[in-house]
Amino acid sequence: MRHTRAIIASLITAVVVATSLVAIRLWPREPLAEKIASSTAIFDKQGRLLRLTLASDHQYRLWTPLEEISPELVEALLLHEDQHFYKHPGFNVASLVRATVSSYSGGPRVGGSTITMQLARLMYGLNTKTITGKLEQIARAVQLEACYSKKDLLEAHLNLMPYGGNIQGVGAASLIYFDKAASKLGLSEALTLVLIPQAPVRRAPTGHAAATKIDANEPASLREARMRLFARWVEQHPEAAAASDYVATPLKFASLKDLPFEAPHFTNAVLQRPRAATNHSVNTTLDLRTQRSLERVITTYVREHSSIGIHNAAAMLVDYRDLSVKAMVGSADFFNASIEGQVNGTQAKRSPGSALKPFIYALAIDQGVIHPQTVLKDTPTAFGPFNPENFDGRFVGPITARDALIRSRNVPALTLASQLSTPSFYQFLRSAGVAKMASEKHYGLSLTLGGGEVTMEETATLYAMLANRGRLAPLRYLTEEAKQDGIRMLSEEASYMTLDMLRSAPRPEESFARRRAGIQAAWKTGTSWGFRDAWTAGTFGPYVLVVWVGNFDGRGNPAFVGVQAAAPLFFRLLDALAAQEKLVEPIYRQPPRLEKVDVCSASGDLPNAECPQIVSTWYIPGVSPIRVSQIHRRVWIDTRTGEQACPPYDPKVTRSEVYEFWPTDLLQLFAKAGMPRRRPPPPAECQRDVPSGTPPQITSPVIAVTYSVRSGRIGTETIPLAANADSEVRRLHWFVDESYVGTGTPGVAIGWHPSRAGRYIVRTVDDRGRADSRELAVELVR
Repeated sequence: MRHTRAIIASLITAVVVATSLVAIRLWPREPLAEKIASSTAIFDKQGRLLRLTLASDHQYRLWTPLEEISPELVEALLLHEDQHFYKHPGFNVASLVRATVSSYSGGPRVGGSTITMQLARLMYGLNTKTITGKLEQIARAVQLEACYSKKDLLEAHLNLMPYGGNIQGVGAASLIYFDKAASKLGLSEALTLVLIPQAPVRRAPTGHAAATKIDANEPASLREARMRLFARWVEQHPEAAAASDYVATPLKFASLKDLPFEAPHFTNAVLQRPRAATNHSVNTTLDLRTQRSLERVITTYVREHSSIGIHNAAAMLVDYRDLSVKAMVGSADFFNASIEGQVNGTQAKRSPGSALKPFIYALAIDQGVIHPQTVLKDTPTAFGPFNPENFDGRFVGPITARDALIRSRNVPALTLASQLSTPSFYQFLRSAGVAKMASEKHYGLSLTLGGGEVTMEETATLYAMLANRGRLAPLRYLTEEAKQDGIRMLSEEASYMTLDMLRSAPRPEESFARRRAGIQAAWKTGTSWGFRDAWTAGTFGPYVLVVWVGNFDGRGNPAFVGVQAAAPLFFRLLDALAAQEKLVEPIYRQPPRLEKVDVCSASGDLPNAECPQIVSTWYIPGVSPIRVSQIHRRVWIDTRTGEQACPPYDPKVTRSEVYEFWPTDLLQLFAKAGMPRRRPPPPAECQRDVPSGTPPQITSPVIAVTYSVRSGRIGTETIPLAANADSEVRRLHWFVDESYVGTGTPGVAIGWHPSRAGRYIVRTVDDRGRADSRELAVELVR
């Protein structure tokens, strides 16, 4: 009976112990990988190391999972350090006894610590030279064995092994010494990395020889130890005996000074991404060869143009097919403090000047305002109190949308921006992810000319959207980031037409150009106010390239003009890429809804019978504005009076001529440029009430502007009334709320005195009976 109770008690004890051990093992706890600080290794898309960071405790320690470590290294470690690792509970009694006897009997020093005991010493910083320290080491080893699996313990040990200086773990050691991942180590390298931790001070390949990478940088003691371990290895693997000469060959080691520090702005940006914070090895989309090409070109360009004050530049290259960032040069020299070189220019907010104008044109195409050959007016125009000018200070008159875009005319772009409905240009940029924008009212139409700020990264994303036929998706920095389908921001047709217009821009001439690639680019420049920033952005082959030239401190320079400073650099980079790789021109498939139509070149409208020159243009059926041209009209003239004749036309006293009917403001511009147009004769009495041709267009009062009148001067302050009209028009009659105000001539203002605050309807009628009207708001101010 007593015997039975003893058995039962023993069983209960065993069950409790077993349950306790299982509970300890399964109890949730922080993984060893999270307890040990790790470096981050950043690789390019080909697996080339770009940068290895220090861990938070200032060690080079790259946490490497066990399955990513060479099996030969793991096996050699167990063979050399702890053959019974998978059998003991954390310590090996026989090994401890053997080590103790050898030490106190004066024999050779023999290690008695298991891998788990060594891990405990490394993790907890134990002093194991004393009996107390050794006992604590054993206790800690047992604790680790109870809490973690053998795989976890072996993995942690491999990542904490000392390799001289502040290098720890096989992951960091293999990258630093052999420039390869731990999974790609050869047998000789694997054996070496097993042996160095035994005596890192004596065996680590440090000093002048390591820095110069000569054969003598491998200590003789390390080579001898490797051959002894290799002999033991051959006992387990006889087939390896043939590799004796290979293992005996002295190894060449690199050192910490040889660690790469490539693409620093890019790697800094990668380290700030959430996924990089959780991964110790980060595989990026960057191509190191392309990165070096861009850096080399920018360095040369800045040096050649330093005499005109160009000391800094940045560039960003994106493959728009998968939205991967291929190269990022954040400044001309990362280490140059005089240009604040460590600032990443690709992520700094800067004024883009006109670099975003293509998106205004694309929106206007989508909203049925223009097609590429629509004729716009580049004339002096007031947008409320805003009277914009062009960069060259001149106005060119009628200009096609295509030419207005590639010549970067400001007034046509502002006119289009003012005509956009939903989305407006501001709403488009906000939806596209442009960050830190103020309110729409804050910018007004100045946003069209670079009144807001964007980063090069945001600009590259927008141009990639154009290249991807209107679909917007984020850029990819890491290979594990999947390309997203994105959202549609523009129609396929508008994107296609906008890029087609941008391809018409001629490449700028550059005296320093050495080799010109035959690659066609769709590109646009930008110059910010005060000559602070020069931009060029565009697409070619499979790439989007954005280039910036300027100073990070915002100092202006008359040389910072987009087409003169940034565009030459843009095309140098294009040429360098074309020399490096075959740039495959993408196949620009015509969108299904897009068609071509013949239009009159002077008006951009369908040609009438009198149009002398016809061109073709893209248009979207049912969307693009297409009407019959009214510029060229045949006029029957009474030879007796010189006026237009009334039907029926008697061939004896009438003749016909074709006249160009231009608005008044354009006629004035033609005259100012020394190219006056013939004006048609005035209409006859029989025609003055026939509403044909183009109606007048009121230019003052301005749309959406409230006019302020001092309360003490009501009835005396003047508001100008003005309009443009057809070239045949001689008189304009003005009405306010159906009350006659007066008669004037096209393009010349007459004055009107409001009698009260409130809203009025202003109307003008020309001498052919055609009219235009708009609302006018007046407010009283003290």
